[in-house]
Amino acid sequence: MKVLLLNGSPHPNGCTAAALKEMIRVFEAEGVETELLQVGNRDIRGCIACRSCMKNGKCVFDDLVNEAAPLFEKADGLVIGSPVYYASPNGTILSFMDRLFYSTHFSKHMKVGAAVVSARRGGNTASFDVLNKYFTISGMPVASSTYWNQVHGFTADDVLKDQEGLQTMRNLARNMTFLMKVIADGREKYGLPQMERGAFTSFPDGK
Repeated sequence: MKVLLLNGSPHPNGCTAAALKEMIRVFEAEGVETELLQVGNRDIRGCIACRSCMKNGKCVFDDLVNEAAPLFEKADGLVIGSPVYYASPNGTILSFMDRLFYSTHFSKHMKVGAAVVSARRGGNTASFDVLNKYFTISGMPVASSTYWNQVHGFTADDVLKDQEGLQTMRNLARNMTFLMKVIADGREKYGLPQMERGAFTSFPDGK
């Protein structure tokens, strides 16, 4: 089992990192391999809808997005971590996710996803909802915990005092590990669920 974790904060050792590291400790104890990518301090531009990825199989901007693509393909699970900016995830991680999900054509079906957000006070659940949309449009089961996947604090030291938040991270990692193992067993025993493709709702006549 392998999990790819993305830190969407510009601070490699900030609040979001503290939450992700709490998860990593559990993953490693459970025998799950982890890889943490620092995204939030990178120069990541948004998608320009050029559709080059449809022809070339990768994004036209050859940056961390293309580096992360093969790691994502090999992973059984993906954790997206982000601080809250104006009740929304960091714009850098959103640009990264838009391009990563759109430019990669491998199946994400039944990879387990989890969103983690950190804030000083509010905006967590709105940000949480935005990040979960990447999973639910891709056939990815979403891992949950004993509370919404969030921590509170203005600094990483503050987050370490958020005992309920850290507990939520640990339970999230355990639940995610369980889901990945069950899905792997189910794939061997039953195969994956059938995925229909082809229907595309469009109203070009304007009616």
